[in-house]
Amino acid sequence: MKKIVSLIMLITLCMALPLQSFASINEVITQGLGNNNAAVTIRDAQTGKIIYEHNGEKLMRPASNMKLLTGAAALDILGEDYRFSTELYIDGVIMNKELNGNVYIKGTGDPTLNNDDFLAFATALKNQGIQKVNGNIVGDDTYFTGNTLPPGVDKVDETFYFGARTSAITMSQNPDFDASTIIITATAGKVGAKPSYEIIPNVSGMTITNEAKTVAKGQKNTIKIERSYNTNRIIISGNLPQGSSKKEWVTLQDPTKNTLQAVQLTLQSAGIQFAKNTQIKTAPIPADAKFIHMNKSRALSTIFPAFMKLSNNSIADILVKSMGQQQQSNGNLTAGLQAMKEYGHTLNIPMDAWILADGSGLSDRNRVTANGLSSLLYEVQQKSYFQTFYKSLPVAGYDDRLIGGTLRKRFTTSDVKGKIIAKTGYIPNVNTLAGYVTGKSGKTYIFTVLLESESNGVARIDQMMADIMKNL
Repeated sequence: MKKIVSLIMLITLCMALPLQSFASINEVITQGLGNNNAAVTIRDAQTGKIIYEHNGEKLMRPASNMKLLTGAAALDILGEDYRFSTELYIDGVIMNKELNGNVYIKGTGDPTLNNDDFLAFATALKNQGIQKVNGNIVGDDTYFTGNTLPPGVDKVDETFYFGARTSAITMSQNPDFDASTIIITATAGKVGAKPSYEIIPNVSGMTITNEAKTVAKGQKNTIKIERSYNTNRIIISGNLPQGSSKKEWVTLQDPTKNTLQAVQLTLQSAGIQFAKNTQIKTAPIPADAKFIHMNKSRALSTIFPAFMKLSNNSIADILVKSMGQQQQSNGNLTAGLQAMKEYGHTLNIPMDAWILADGSGLSDRNRVTANGLSSLLYEVQQKSYFQTFYKSLPVAGYDDRLIGGTLRKRFTTSDVKGKIIAKTGYIPNVNTLAGYVTGKSGKTYIFTVLLESESNGVARIDQMMADIMKNL
């Protein structure tokens, strides 16, 4: 029976593609990627018909191709105009320009919140006639619940930006919107001396231990800037040659409290004083607190290029919990993933067997199919938000980070440059690529490639795609 089904499928595929092209594509894929450790689907972008598949229904790890589902679902559930809000409250009484009460900050996960926004908080307090705070700074981060550390982040990766924790009160200090991080730049000094360093926006409740050494120009650069596991201690170590520097995005151990500490330092720099016994705390905002300021992020549509082109994990995790809050009034991972599954079902994507562990694809437990992902890429074309979705995907071969994104160093030759617009994916032993490709005929196709390989995954996929394009 299986042989009959396979024969029928082969005949159907051969009718969709010229026999010679089908044979060529099949040879390219099986020889380039192997029979069992790869899944490939190619669809006609206009009709949605599958014209070629190899292990199309096999459950595979998507890596960051998971962001295709997360992103499409977020645009549908939250909307292109969705904006994250951060609210500022006070309680108590103001006497002689002193607030005898607390300052409250309520967050909803804004991944773009930065030092300029903190300065706006200072202005709002001054507009209330406040020059000194005699109470505490209290953060209400109850909009999100559950573990702040995303699935798939291990002890080694926890210090790096791609493994950042997720909180309803967070911050990022660069246009990539790497939430829950601070930026530390070490600069070489005199030979034998410790490098200097600067922190953006400020130390944010961290402690810095500088064990590094400046060495002569030309010597090996071994400098590391890492946060010790499960602590607020950042260690700068190794050798930094003269004339060089090192920039690192280091994650926050407790995004809520570290962000509140960053806010306090910024308020102080803007002239707001605090009592010696002021503490950083977390608690829901009391009903009698007075609202004095709201910061709204830019629209989700304008955040999307940094999210998709640069494959931003922290934004993915924030979007998942935001969808859970929107759909089920529960800002946790489980509710958000359920919202994503329900969205997939509205597009009639056969995903009952899929395993969704996170929204970024970092987790090794995620499982999807090449046929299902390509179905998503076809169905989303009919949605009003498709252009936002499509334009956020990396464009092959374009060196500008916010055009080429994670494909800027791939497919750079003139015959393929700009002809692949797709999402990349990588976790150890997994490489993926899925999106839209223009073939030699000038026709557009949808493709998904999921490869589980220990070596040369990117090179093998890129060569395969270049060869396939000659047959489309």
